[in-house]
Amino acid sequence: MMQMNQTATLGSPNLIELTAEVISAYVTQNSVPTAQLPELIAVVHGALKMLGEQPSEPASQELRPAVPIKTSITPDFLICLEDGRRFKSLRRHLSSKYGMTPDQYRAKWSLPKDYPMVAPNYAAARSELARRMGLGQIRRKKAPVTPKTSKGSGNRSSGRGKSTASSHVR
Repeated sequence: MMQMNQTATLGSPNLIELTAEVISAYVTQNSVPTAQLPELIAVVHGALKMLGEQPSEPASQELRPAVPIKTSITPDFLICLEDGRRFKSLRRHLSSKYGMTPDQYRAKWSLPKDYPMVAPNYAAARSELARRMGLGQIRRKKAPVTPKTSKGSGNRSSGRGKSTASSHVR
């Protein structure tokens, strides 16, 4: 009778067996004081029990940006709505810290498609730099290159080549 009560309170026999297997594998590889075993068993059993349950619907949380959306764009930097940090360019921060693309970020915060990912002054400075370097211009076609004629006789090779047998005297 006692065993049936324990099974009913702890969970299904399969869950108890899994808990026992995990605990025994852990204890064989790690030193655990006997006083901590009941706590360890309870933690492992609880974790396994949660795996079998349907995930509960999270309470519908209203998204709250770290700063108001209207103030997130300044001339010199953009403020990330996720964490409130300032950046000249958000793309790398979003992908490395949150695993988001700019489109996912815009969709999450209901931002327009033309919401910038680069600060306006930074974009202007980079654009000016590119113009000064001549990038983005259609280049003129150069005059066709005429092949160079070699000077001297065609017998001599330039550079190091195979040596003749007469040059190797031993």
